[in-house]
Amino acid sequence: MLLRWIPWKYLIGRAARAYGFVDPVQLLARLRGFSQPSEVQEPIELLRAGIIFQARGLVNTRVIQYNLDWVWPFWVEKQYNPADPSFIPRAFSITHINLTQRNWTAVGLPNLPEYPLVDPRGLVTPLFDGWSIDVWLLCSDGSRLLPSRLTHVDQRLGFDPALSVKTSGRAEAMALSTETWVEHDGGRPVVHLRAEADIGRGGIMAVALRPYNPEGISFIEKMEYKNELPGWIVDGKSMVTFDRRPPKVQFSNYDHGDVLHRLNQPAAPAGKIHCRLGLATSAALFPVPEDGREQVLVKIPLSPEAETKPTSGRDWQQTLKNTCKIDVPDESISYLYDAAVRTLVLLSAGEIYPGPYGYRRFWFRDACLMLQAIIALGLTDRARTAIGGFPGKQKRDGYFRSQTGEWDSNGQVLWIMDRYRRLTGEATPPDWIQAAIEGARWILRKRLPEKTGQLHAGLLPPGFSAEHLGPNDYYFWDDFWSVAGLRGAAGLTDADGKSEDSRLFAREADKFEKTIFHIIEKIPGHKSGGGIPASPYRRMDAGAVGSMVADYPLQLTPPKDPRIEKTLDYLMKHSFHNGGFFQDMIHSGVNVYLTLALAQTLLRNEDPRAGDLVRTAADLASPTGQWPEAIHPLTGGGCMGDGQHGWAAAEWVMMIRNLFVREEGSRLVLGSGIFQEWLDDGSSLRFGPTPTCQGPVQIRVEHADGRPAVKIDWAEGKTPGPAQIRVPGYLPAPPDPQGGFRVLSPAGR
Repeated sequence: MLLRWIPWKYLIGRAARAYGFVDPVQLLARLRGFSQPSEVQEPIELLRAGIIFQARGLVNTRVIQYNLDWVWPFWVEKQYNPADPSFIPRAFSITHINLTQRNWTAVGLPNLPEYPLVDPRGLVTPLFDGWSIDVWLLCSDGSRLLPSRLTHVDQRLGFDPALSVKTSGRAEAMALSTETWVEHDGGRPVVHLRAEADIGRGGIMAVALRPYNPEGISFIEKMEYKNELPGWIVDGKSMVTFDRRPPKVQFSNYDHGDVLHRLNQPAAPAGKIHCRLGLATSAALFPVPEDGREQVLVKIPLSPEAETKPTSGRDWQQTLKNTCKIDVPDESISYLYDAAVRTLVLLSAGEIYPGPYGYRRFWFRDACLMLQAIIALGLTDRARTAIGGFPGKQKRDGYFRSQTGEWDSNGQVLWIMDRYRRLTGEATPPDWIQAAIEGARWILRKRLPEKTGQLHAGLLPPGFSAEHLGPNDYYFWDDFWSVAGLRGAAGLTDADGKSEDSRLFAREADKFEKTIFHIIEKIPGHKSGGGIPASPYRRMDAGAVGSMVADYPLQLTPPKDPRIEKTLDYLMKHSFHNGGFFQDMIHSGVNVYLTLALAQTLLRNEDPRAGDLVRTAADLASPTGQWPEAIHPLTGGGCMGDGQHGWAAAEWVMMIRNLFVREEGSRLVLGSGIFQEWLDDGSSLRFGPTPTCQGPVQIRVEHADGRPAVKIDWAEGKTPGPAQIRVPGYLPAPPDPQGGFRVLSPAGR
């Protein structure tokens, strides 16, 4: 009790001023003045993650800029190069972090929640947040091929039989190709790195162990080469093995510099190294004969704690056997679709994560939006397992908490539970029903009183919300999700025979929605411009993208709703860069999943600009078919978040799905986004089967006398409900009642 009487704020402020520092108490008060008063200022989970991230940046600051004669990862070679658009001056940067090339691709197995990474130049980081393996070529004439310094490489995601990343590059007469994948070896998951060198004049292939990864320094204090493996033991626990013994292994520590500069010196007789600063390096050297090729296979076992099943690379074929497939005459679209499907499978092997590295932690928001795509792919067992874990995460008061102070999660969980029910037709488990009831009641209790005379009366409290919308505020994003969640709870309880609960939740959803739009109508016109700002107290800005959730995916508003159209018009006029949505706040980059969400609104409106946004998203993908959370407008590399983003992959899957099969309530709209060039090509088109409210549906398009003929394949025993074929440029038509092809007529006739 005595501690409460001590004037801590006064003492801290006085001490700071006495030593010439800014008063932290006053500074924090000033900062919080820019947000609405809230019970939670910043989620502690995000603060913790940020501190760890910036701590890595402090280490980078101390190490990298003073040792630029080392070989560094691709992002460093770009970002520290004054001749490159990625260059960032460092004078007043306290921490040096990857802000220009946040790109990487995970490899793995469908049921393995471990994510070895490959960077854009083939650098392999096998263990989470750990050290890396690089491969260099050194020609006998002194020339070198160092992948991270190459201007161009070819990189591609391989699908058959295992998921792999293939990288190849050339320098003068040298060529290097690597392939990285994961498979079981002796009952344990093992990262495989196959490197193949071609050096016309003979030389050396060096497999190098590096104390860094795509985020920066990752310490290695000691390593030892074991001839009997053959390979390294790293920090006394991790193994790196070769398929044969290298004739020479060289070591170095920080005091002696990068091992690159010691390759021509005699090998250390001890066969090991210790670095007091954690910057030990080593290279295993394999001779490459003149006019010959050399190949080395490197293996790195993953942690024995990894929960896996005794499977092989063929797991991918088995896992994806019955998933929704695409067949269009556009290799880029198909490749990105196949890559996105595998990203979603990888990131749902255990907990659903939005990314394999920086975002390797759980959010309800990302999980629910990724689950929408996982269900659409027909991976219902995977979705059921994930959703089945949600009740166990619910707090006693009914709150589905992943990040404190984010009030959108309850609505999202109830929405995805009900969407699963409607799209699969399965009975809802009792624990889901109970969780939905408690979750819906939490929303009702959390809402603010309606009769207070304040503009925000009846909304949810201010919170940090979707993070990229701005400081704490009364975000419509949270409210729209809550309305959808209440309707989801009404549907779940109604199907379970709990009619009293169902009527309550449906009635409260209607009242909540009416309150929201009544508040929107009261926002002064000079702030709203007829649209929907992020909150009642914000002007129109990039944060208004959060309000678009009322249209997609929630469909609380009908197509071409004037308020949604005004919001969309504002965003496309003021918040787009090079054809994509540029999120000025937090992300400060082009965001693909938000770009595609806006494309979904255009698709509902049958606006051809939807196709433009789809093509922009395709152009922004990395060579391995991935999107970072936000993309640097000049470098094209990632500038924020994880370098392989699950939410982005999910929105790509949903976008392609809705081009062919989308729902308007209980009605199916078929083919409304099919590209004209696909029809002009004359090739057959196919998409499906994908779960819908009318059961699994597959759409096929053939050609009859120069006109498209559309056939809808329904699940056996399913009675088709209301549906309409609306291929652009052709007259709307119902599907053939006999299940045959419907030949379409041009709209001009």
